Amino acid sequence: MGTLITGAIVAAAVVLIIRSMRKAKKNGKSARCGGDCGSCRGCH
Repeated sequence: MGTLITGAIVAAAVVLIIRSMRKAKKNGKSARCGGDCGSCRGCH
């Protein structure tokens, strides 16, 4: 039972991380681009 609960918590964390990354990318921010177009080489 403990393994099932731990797995569910890990799966929920992964889903939240992916959702956050998609939202950041949609808003023009990502790990590659900080949104500073002055120092960007055309990432978006």
